[in-house]
Amino acid sequence: MENHQSKDAMLSRVWSSTVLGVDALPVEVETHTRGGLPRFYIVGLPDGAVRESRDRILAALRASDLPRPRGTITVNLAPANLKKEGTALDLPIAIGLIATASEDIDPQLLEESMIAGELSLHGPIRPVRGILPMTIRAKRDGKKRVIVPVDNAEEAAVVSDIDVLPVQSIQEAYELLRGEKKIIPFHHDVDALFERAQAYPVDFAEVRGQQNAKRAMEVAAAGGHNLLMVGPPGSGKTMLARRLPTILPPLTMEEALETTKILSVGGKLRRNTGLVATRPFRAPHHTISNAGLCGGGVNPKPGEISCAHNGILFLDELPEFKRQVLEVLRQPLEEGTITISRARFSVTYPARCLLVAAMNACLCGFLTDSTRICTCTPQQIQRYLSKVSGPLLDRIDVHVEVMPVPFEDISSIRDGELSTIIRNRVLQARKIQHHRFQENQGIHCNAMMGTRLVRHFCHLDNACTTLMKMAIDKLGLSARAYDRILKVARTVADLAASQKIEASHLSEAIQYRALDRKWGELRSG
Repeated sequence: MENHQSKDAMLSRVWSSTVLGVDALPVEVETHTRGGLPRFYIVGLPDGAVRESRDRILAALRASDLPRPRGTITVNLAPANLKKEGTALDLPIAIGLIATASEDIDPQLLEESMIAGELSLHGPIRPVRGILPMTIRAKRDGKKRVIVPVDNAEEAAVVSDIDVLPVQSIQEAYELLRGEKKIIPFHHDVDALFERAQAYPVDFAEVRGQQNAKRAMEVAAAGGHNLLMVGPPGSGKTMLARRLPTILPPLTMEEALETTKILSVGGKLRRNTGLVATRPFRAPHHTISNAGLCGGGVNPKPGEISCAHNGILFLDELPEFKRQVLEVLRQPLEEGTITISRARFSVTYPARCLLVAAMNACLCGFLTDSTRICTCTPQQIQRYLSKVSGPLLDRIDVHVEVMPVPFEDISSIRDGELSTIIRNRVLQARKIQHHRFQENQGIHCNAMMGTRLVRHFCHLDNACTTLMKMAIDKLGLSARAYDRILKVARTVADLAASQKIEASHLSEAIQYRALDRKWGELRSG
């Protein structure tokens, strides 16, 4: 195809997006060409990937034999004070160059479209991160269509009332914009997709025995309480944790979109997955860094705690995590968000998740195993347990010991209770909490109660007050554990559909803090 060249200056405008945090902001790609020596400038705070796009773009245009301007090219990415990162701007910049070199693309068509995609050197278009928030932004800004890579079409089509046009190459995008090629908009039946994607591959019915641990998980799910499991290797801690999402309340559509956005921005959305409809379960390895767990980097990305938003963050072998990494968790666990600050900007990621941790009681793991002998010295046990700080443990409401499963339970052919049955009880308890906190904005479950709400909704009668005093005196519980016990007791009462906290409810809640004394004794040697 013959290249077009104009001695006069030419200007074109194409709309795209860039991601900041988990939301997208519109980017106006202005392309200006004029005669002179061949130069190519990209301005408007581009990062390294955007600056390198000029080489990819020019190579793709040559390989595809498409119109391209001659002389000096200036591409401005507005607003100029917002940092642009990633490769999603390749395609809109390339379209802008074509538009200045030819007159066969309708400017009104470009004005009504949002374009994003990464170019390869010979013309095909690769998928990019953050297409879902970009499409949501395009719809909000009144765009009629989005032009995206084929591999991102499933994700973009989750947004209704906007045409999603998937393209495979820069040649196909050019033919589409010239009107030579018709592409049928890609669309989903979002409700049907959401319903199909809600199935879990695991179920609590597969867990033999462990009634005490399963009850603790039901309480944690019902009240949104963080959970710590302590037990020897092979007792089933990880198996239990992986099934906890199956008894949590189903994701709402709003939560599903929010979760999908985070995973898309972080580049962790599975290919050909349009919508995440199950509670996320993230299980990072204990070698993870601060940035990996909580987010960050030169170009900040959401960490594992944000990817677990609306779901489970599972930390196996808790004492093996670096202490400084665990300490970073304290603020997001309390506030449900995490803010990453840089010199020129800061981003805030949502981080409202349920923390589930698992650990051995000692270095060898057999301290609490009645069938095997622990070989650790008191000093080794003390060192091992001191790796987890008291302030972090204080943010975990439910502690439960997980013991090895007896042979009779392992060999039983009878299935355990189905996750759907347990979930129904959890949902009933959550309905009670929803009604209780309907006048308290931002409070959705018992675990989120502050001191004022605890005093208001967790009143104890004389018998319960006496029981609590005995527990604090005999078990050596700290004053910090007092509110935690009351919150859990309120959840146990909700599961029993009781308006008041009975002594039996409080007794069960105290049982979930009984490890405090044991750990205190072990730490002190």
